[in-house]
Amino acid sequence: MSQIDLATPTVSAALAGALARHTAQGFARIARVNTTLVTDLEQHGIGVTLVGHEVATIASADAFARATGTLAVAVTTTGPGFTNALTALAETTRARVPLIVLAADAPTTGNRPWDVDQEMLAAALGVRTLTVTADNIDAIVDRAVDSALRTRRPVVLSVAIDIIGAPASLTDSRGIDLSDPAVIRSLSAATLPSASAPRPVAIPHPPTGVNPVERTSAVQALTVAMRPVIIAGRGAWLSGAATELGLMADALGAITATTALARGIFPAAHFDVGVVGGLGQDAAMQLISEADAVLVVGASLNSFTTAGGTLFGPHTTLVRIDVDDVPAPEADHEIVQHRLRGDATTVLRELRETLALSRPASSGWRERVPGLEPGGALRVRDAGFAEHPLGICADGLLDPRSVAARLAELLPADRYVATDGGSAIAWSGRYWPVASPARSIMVGSAFRAIGLGCASIAGVDAAAPDSTAVLSTGSDPGLQALDDVETAIRTARRCVIVVWNDGSSAADFAALAHALGAQGVSVTELAHLDALAEWSAAGGTGTILLDCRVSPTVPSYVPRTR
Repeated sequence: MSQIDLATPTVSAALAGALARHTAQGFARIARVNTTLVTDLEQHGIGVTLVGHEVATIASADAFARATGTLAVAVTTTGPGFTNALTALAETTRARVPLIVLAADAPTTGNRPWDVDQEMLAAALGVRTLTVTADNIDAIVDRAVDSALRTRRPVVLSVAIDIIGAPASLTDSRGIDLSDPAVIRSLSAATLPSASAPRPVAIPHPPTGVNPVERTSAVQALTVAMRPVIIAGRGAWLSGAATELGLMADALGAITATTALARGIFPAAHFDVGVVGGLGQDAAMQLISEADAVLVVGASLNSFTTAGGTLFGPHTTLVRIDVDDVPAPEADHEIVQHRLRGDATTVLRELRETLALSRPASSGWRERVPGLEPGGALRVRDAGFAEHPLGICADGLLDPRSVAARLAELLPADRYVATDGGSAIAWSGRYWPVASPARSIMVGSAFRAIGLGCASIAGVDAAAPDSTAVLSTGSDPGLQALDDVETAIRTARRCVIVVWNDGSSAADFAALAHALGAQGVSVTELAHLDALAEWSAAGGTGTILLDCRVSPTVPSYVPRTR
C-alpha cells in the first residue's frame, strides 16, 4: 500500500488555499463528491453557506457579489447537480457579475452514465471553463480570477472528482495559454528588469476611447439643452460614478432618474424622480419624455427601462456613456444618439470639464419644475385607496398597491431588497426605496427567470448580516423555489419574505413558513401587516413571511416586450 506524504497538500487543500487569496465567502450544495472541497475551503478561512438547491449556490454568490462588490465562489456537484445550476449561471453571465464556480466534474477515467459535458454546457451560455490539474492549481486559480474580474463574467473551475484527494504537485507547470490576456501580460512583464518578483495584477477601469467627433456632437447637444435629464444605470454604479453624476447634474441643472438596478445613486434626491420605464411614476415619465437632451450613463436601455420604447419624446437627443458599443434603444420614432465609449467616471469628468467652457451655467429648468416636493405630483404613488378605500378589491382580495404602500412604511430602514422575477418586481420596485444600488438585488432579471429571488437571500445575508434581507416574490416563483425558502429561513439572521399570492397556486405560504421554522402570517386585510411592526419591535430577528392574498385584477405594471 502506497504512502501519501502528509506534508504535501491534496489538490482540494491547495485549491482552497489558492481561492482564499481572492475570496472569503462561498456557497455550496453539499454532496459526497464535494464534501472534501467544502471542508478545505472552510479550513482555509472561507466562510461557506450551505444551500438547499444547486441553483442557489450560484444565485447566492451572485447576490453576495452585487451587494459587496467582491468575489464569491459557488461550489456545485457533477452531472445533474451542474445542470441544476445552469439557470443561475445564465443569469450571472447576462448580468455581468464576476464570480468563480468550483465545479466537481467527471473522473479522468471517463464519463459515467450521469455525467455530461459540463464545459460545453457552460460554453453554450458564454462561460469559460478552466480545468484544474494537480500541477497547475495556483496558476489556474489566478487566471480564473483575473478573467472573471476583467470580463465581469463568471468562470468555471472544473476539477475531476478522482483527483480531489490526490497529492498536489508543488512544481509549477502551468503551461502557456496565448489566448489569455493575463498570460500575455505576465510574459511581457517577465522581459522587464523589474520583473524579478511577481506583483498582483490590478484590474483597471475599462479604457476610454471616445470618438472625437461624437464628443463634439455630445457637447453641442448638452450645451444647448434647456430641459436636460440624466439617467444612470448599474454600469455607473460599478464605475463608482456617483460623485461625478451629482456634479454633472448640478452643472447641467438636470432632472435625474435611474434604472431599477441603480436606485439611490444620485447624491441629491430632491431632483431625482426615481425609476424610469414601466416601474416609473406616470407624471415623472411624462416629464422625461419632454426632455430635449438625455445623458444616459451605464444603462442598456432595454425594453423594460424604456417601457416598450415610449420613454423618450420625438425631439429628444441621447448622449450615451458606456463601456460597450450600445445600440440605439427601441422607440416608436427615430432616436438621435451620440455614443461616448469608456469608463463612466472618466468620461463624465472629461465631459464636465469640457462643458464648463461652453456652458458656464445651468438652464435652471429643474428649479422651476413643480411637483418635486415630498408628496408632490412627481412623487406620489397611487396606493389604490381612491378606488378601494379599505385596500380590498371587488373580488375580496387585497389591492397590491395598498399592501406595497403600507409595507414601505413598515419595512426596516436598514434593508437590502431582493426581488424575484415576475410581478414582484413591480411592487417592490415602485413602492420600496433603497439607500443605494448595492441594496437592490434583482437576481433573475437579466435572464428573465423566476425563482432566483429566494435563492439569493443567503448571499444577501452573508453580505450584510446586520441588515434585514427583504424578499419580494410571487406565488409561482415562491412555490418553484421551496428548497431555497428553507435555505433563506435557515441562514438569514434578519429576513422578511413578502409573497404576492395572487391565487395562481393553492399553496398556503404562511403554513409552509411555520413548518420550516419561521413566523408565517396570512395577510387578508391591511391590519394583518401590523405583525411586521410587532416583529420589528421584538428585535426583528429570524424570518417572518407575509403571505399577502392579493387580487390579480390590479395590473402589475411590468412592461411587456414586443
